[in-house]
Amino acid sequence: MNGFAVSRGSLSYEEKLSLIDDRSLSDVESESARAELDGRFSHIQWAATAKTYCNGFRLSSWSSSLLRIGMFLLPSFIQHRCARERFRTEKLHPTAYLDGMRGLAALFVFFCHYFYTAFKVAEGWGHDNANYEIWRLPFIRLLYSGPSMVCVFFIISGYALSLKPLKQARSRSLDGLSNTMTSFVFRRFFRLYLPPMISTFGVLILLRFGIYEMTRDFVNDRKYVHNVIEHHPVLEETTQKQLRHWVREMYDFVHVWGWEKFGGATGYDVHLWTIPVEFRCSMMLFLVMIGTANLRTGVRFFCLACIMWFVLRSDRWEMVLFLWGMAIAELDLIRGAHEPSPSQQPSPPPATLLPLDSTPSTTPERRSPCNFLWTLLTIPALYLMSEPDAGPAGVPGWDYLGTLIPEWFSDKYRYYQMIGSIIFVFCTARSISWQRAFNSAPVQYFGRISYALYLMHGPVLHTVGFLVEKRVLDWTGTEGNRYTWGFILASVINIPLVIWAADIFWRAVDAPVVRFTKWLEGKLSIQD
Repeated sequence: MNGFAVSRGSLSYEEKLSLIDDRSLSDVESESARAELDGRFSHIQWAATAKTYCNGFRLSSWSSSLLRIGMFLLPSFIQHRCARERFRTEKLHPTAYLDGMRGLAALFVFFCHYFYTAFKVAEGWGHDNANYEIWRLPFIRLLYSGPSMVCVFFIISGYALSLKPLKQARSRSLDGLSNTMTSFVFRRFFRLYLPPMISTFGVLILLRFGIYEMTRDFVNDRKYVHNVIEHHPVLEETTQKQLRHWVREMYDFVHVWGWEKFGGATGYDVHLWTIPVEFRCSMMLFLVMIGTANLRTGVRFFCLACIMWFVLRSDRWEMVLFLWGMAIAELDLIRGAHEPSPSQQPSPPPATLLPLDSTPSTTPERRSPCNFLWTLLTIPALYLMSEPDAGPAGVPGWDYLGTLIPEWFSDKYRYYQMIGSIIFVFCTARSISWQRAFNSAPVQYFGRISYALYLMHGPVLHTVGFLVEKRVLDWTGTEGNRYTWGFILASVINIPLVIWAADIFWRAVDAPVVRFTKWLEGKLSIQD
């Protein structure tokens, strides 16, 4: 199927699900694929709106171009309001709640990387009889717990990448499974790596224009940075050396030959270490799915359990999460979680991205009698996800749990975060209450821009964000409560700034990459 020719009415429900189901944390193909499916980019809203204004005012070509650029730079939900399009209450696909979950996870990862430069967010409440601030308490700390959110990312990735192949394997559609797996393997590299390569090349350009030099002193100044000093991209002597350095970094970024911690991390954006992890785990997951596709369901689960034990014992927590995503996906298929009733047949997603209306009717009409139980079980799951990033030692409520972590498990702080994330995703798949929350319009918006948010928050913070923070802190002061209130005031500017940049990157880069990858596959594939 040509990725540039998808129309809203030409796809069946199964075909739409086949595109939607190919997604992941950083892959985040769901939101971008959905953007492709619902025609937002085949009927470019901002361009149509700008054209209407231009025709109405009979502007010159220069004025028209400037107006179109200005319209494009507006956040997508504001464009909707400018165009005065009416929001239509329509239903999303059955796993839309995973998009919302991933969107909030990406937002909280951004909060983690933003807050840990100023505050010691890794330490738990009462760590070594100190640090009794309320924001360190379990549950509350999840709002900025990056490592826990990464665990959620990986489970969703395993789930999303497994759903369609498992559905085909269970229906004995082996020819379809073969086509799906070859498509997934081919597109995976482009989908994961093209957006960060573009974003880091943008960092290179900003470096050469001296934008990063404006904040280099700030990054290393303990007057302003009270906790983590994050790596600032290196400025080479010449543009040619900078390009060579970037090419070497991108070569190392495609890190498939080793599993060491943070392998493949690039100095142009240190937050992107999870992308090579995603790629490696995806390839391993594809191998497991192909190897178990022809097995009976019970045998497949037994083999999957053995592989999980081996992987866990080998201290590969990230692969454990991917495999659990696969297991949860098949359990959902077994219980028919993705079989909509006639009244729940999905229509095209709404044209708006952040409607004023109440939550779209995307959740099942009937409440499961066990809904309360599954929702209740997420409470201990969230507590386990709240394990302090500095480790459980010396933290009330975690000292004893820390003694139960196996000695061979190296990243002690990830142990309960991993377990809690698995339980939370498993229970959420059965909790209508949680699904309704994740299917709400604002949360779904963050789901759509989640990959862009992940890629953009580092460059924006290291440039404009730190400039804003410095100006505000110079005004409020850098000691005690003055520092805290100054940081909060800077956040009022910086958080919307990052979301705005992510919105633009999503429309300008992320969604076109999805379409390009689909188009490229169609052009290079053998035609029947």
